[in-house]
Amino acid sequence: MTKTAWVFPGQGSQALGMGTDLLDIPTAKEKFAQAREILGWSVTEICQNEEAKLSQTLYTQPILYVVESILTDLIRERGHQPDLVAGHSLGEYIALYVAGVFDWSAGLHLVKRRAELMDIAVGGMMAALMNFDREQLETVIANTPNVVLANDNSPAQVVISGTPEAVKTVMSQVKAKRAIPLKVSGAFHSHLMATAAAEFQTILDTVEFQPATVPVLSNVEPVATVDATILKQRLSQQITGSVRWREISLQLPVNSIEKVIEIGPGNVLTGLIKRTIPDLILTNVRNAAELPN
Repeated sequence: MTKTAWVFPGQGSQALGMGTDLLDIPTAKEKFAQAREILGWSVTEICQNEEAKLSQTLYTQPILYVVESILTDLIRERGHQPDLVAGHSLGEYIALYVAGVFDWSAGLHLVKRRAELMDIAVGGMMAALMNFDREQLETVIANTPNVVLANDNSPAQVVISGTPEAVKTVMSQVKAKRAIPLKVSGAFHSHLMATAAAEFQTILDTVEFQPATVPVLSNVEPVATVDATILKQRLSQQITGSVRWREISLQLPVNSIEKVIEIGPGNVLTGLIKRTIPDLILTNVRNAAELPN
């Protein structure tokens, strides 16, 4: 049997119309109804009609959790199971749900609160850098206060996060093919999110984590584990910690993974994995039409 990892994208992968083709499936329709009760608003209405809201953190994160988890449940209904799971930032919550660490509604309550806290975080800045000198980047970040490597996505793509002044300093000093400021409200995955992280911890403490049914590669510590205590500790560090996706990609062959399925809109993660580990089989399940038999 081919050892397979399922991976789940985070904020930035959303697209207008996502999830609406699932409304014809009774179990999916039921989940959307449950989500409306928890969230107080309709995932499908925003996905169909409200592009501005779809790109707002407050809505984006719960919507991605709901749509990606529904797609995953439909894959599992067809008899498929992963050998390992991982998710990028918000995507880690779907990975933990799939691994049985918490139930679906508990996960959505966590994501709802995470989105609320991150949505009101202001005063920070993030920027993506493509095709850069990594050694130079690390040196400049080390010598510039209030900026960190927030997302180490692939050998050729990273995101930095911090105060606007510090981020602009790094952008001006590091030679890169492209450097793009991101449309986000705050400096996600940096020490500037410490207040949000502390508030989030109060709800995280109320959720009991179970041992994972399959190994999970966490963002802040990409070493596979099924230990509930370790997984919770890693998740508690995630809002302020770096997303070490390049290292997650490198861990896939270490864990004997031969195939990766990205579940959710877009193909960001399979693209990043391909740049880091080119020999894996990579597939996507973005909608109902791409569900396996």
